[in-house]
Amino acid sequence: MAEITAAMVKELRDETQLPMMDCKKALAEAGGDKEAAKQALREKGIKLMGARADRATEEGRVAVFSGVDQPAGAIIELQVESAPVAGNEEVIALANDLAKQLALGPGAKTPDELWDQTSPSQSGKTLRAIKDDLENRIREVFKLARIERIEGPTGGYVHFDGKTGVLLAVTGGNDGLAKDVSMHVAAMQPSATTIDDLDPVEVSKERDILIEAAKQEGKPENIIEKMVEGRMRNFYAEKVLAEQPFVKDDKQTVGKVAKAGGMELRGFSLWKVGQTSGATAA
Repeated sequence: MAEITAAMVKELRDETQLPMMDCKKALAEAGGDKEAAKQALREKGIKLMGARADRATEEGRVAVFSGVDQPAGAIIELQVESAPVAGNEEVIALANDLAKQLALGPGAKTPDELWDQTSPSQSGKTLRAIKDDLENRIREVFKLARIERIEGPTGGYVHFDGKTGVLLAVTGGNDGLAKDVSMHVAAMQPSATTIDDLDPVEVSKERDILIEAAKQEGKPENIIEKMVEGRMRNFYAEKVLAEQPFVKDDKQTVGKVAKAGGMELRGFSLWKVGQTSGATAA
């Protein structure tokens, strides 16, 4: 049996970031063959994490890839077990790679399809191989909870903590304006892009409530309609992106700001980590 030196163990430890004792044992079992030891450690890690697959993943981050000059944009939610891991630089890089590959690659209908595609930043490696390596070293379960791709120009924004992200579908404009509107969506959380996108049942119900309220106030029939239309504008300003006062200039609506910048709003997806679904108006 080949002698397993401290230098050999340290070299394997540096390359795998796994515990020294695990590295020493793997080298001993592989007869000193470093590559065989690395493969054995990888397989052991995959088996271990597979047994832990049902563990809760309540932390994570949203990642977005966007651009008004790009053929498509994408948003993904990568879940992990703890907040420190969600903020790990390698985990952030993996989440960003997943979004970029989904947008610029052939697309994917399921998370499994995306995992098996090549990483856009690490040539020759699949996204799954990178995930498996991270899971093996960090010993936490990674779950790609949601993926979405929007064809055409997009803008995007991810909050500093990674827990909220927006993908905005647009036509025209520029990246700066698209990002500003995406930030507005994250802050104000509209439920529709335009008035026409609102649920007609919800609109009708609100109108009926306002009409009844005006009648209860004893308003004359001939002015009730005008009153209701005025109050409906407030309803739209709360629910509809294009009608909301812009957070960076509340003297203008988002729709007017977008129009002034030569940008048409086509829709958006607003996601928060841990939600089963996000606001989608695309």
